[in-house]
Amino acid sequence: MNETTPPSATDEAGQARRRRRLASGALFAVLVLAMAYGWYDARSRIGATQDEVARRLHEIEAESREAKLLARQAQETMREAQGKIAVLEGKLAESQSQQLALESLYQELSRNRDEWALAEIEQVLTIAAQQLQLSSNVRAALLALQLAESRLARSDRPQFIPVRKAIARDIERLRAVPLIDVAGVSLKLDGLVAAVDSLPLAFDERASDPAKAPKGAARPDLQEGFLQRFGAEVWGELKSLIRIRSVDAPEPPLLAPSQAYFLRENLKLRLLNARLALAMRDEAGFREDMRVAQAWVARYFDARSKPAGAFAAQVKQLGATSFAFELPTLAESLEAVRGFKARRERGTP
Repeated sequence: MNETTPPSATDEAGQARRRRRLASGALFAVLVLAMAYGWYDARSRIGATQDEVARRLHEIEAESREAKLLARQAQETMREAQGKIAVLEGKLAESQSQQLALESLYQELSRNRDEWALAEIEQVLTIAAQQLQLSSNVRAALLALQLAESRLARSDRPQFIPVRKAIARDIERLRAVPLIDVAGVSLKLDGLVAAVDSLPLAFDERASDPAKAPKGAARPDLQEGFLQRFGAEVWGELKSLIRIRSVDAPEPPLLAPSQAYFLRENLKLRLLNARLALAMRDEAGFREDMRVAQAWVARYFDARSKPAGAFAAQVKQLGATSFAFELPTLAESLEAVRGFKARRERGTP
């Protein structure tokens, strides 16, 4: 026998199933909607992300193009800069070579200038040493040394200091030498030689002085008559042939005209020998020649005349000149200059 359920229970069970189904369907719908919303939201987000990525990619591409453009510009600028640097390096190398050439030229010119200055100074010192040795001209040698020192001072080069010190020492030695005017004494001797021909000899006849005419001589205008005037003139002539003189010194020797000529020439030779002895610093020979000249003037020439008196006084004055001292040499200055030149030629400082 079939068991039947009551309708109320069946209905309730069906309703319960329907409710479950509706709940399941609602839940499914909610899940579907949630999934759809999530999918839509995810799609929206993905789309926004894609748009953002696309925008960013576009910006990156633009920036990349700009960077490439800037890179090309930088490369071109670098190439231009490298070209300019190469040109500048070439110019720098050229300027350095020119500077080296100028320095070499300056050194050569400086070396040549120094060599010229040294050669000039050596020549000046050599001439001064010759003047000092041959003519004992201390003043000329001193002027030459001062000229050389001023020439080195104008160059103002430190390597010339040893040479300048040597020249300064020679200058001090020359300044310590007693100054004798050799040239002036030589000129005075030349004047004496020229005056020898005009000196009157002691035995020459002097012209008679009208104030010393014989007292007994009558004036022509006081004579009376021709015979008396003629007799007076004859008597005056006879008395003029005989002259009596009183002398304290021995009578000077009589010389023939040719002997008088040789006397004057020998006196000139004595004076010229004295001048040569003066140039050679031979004081003994100088004094002997001047002594002989003074003795000859006193013996053979008229010392009472003004020319002979002045001549004798000057001979005596010059004969008393003393120059018996040793002259210094310029060897130290010459050795300093030549040693400096030798060191330069060897290339040693």
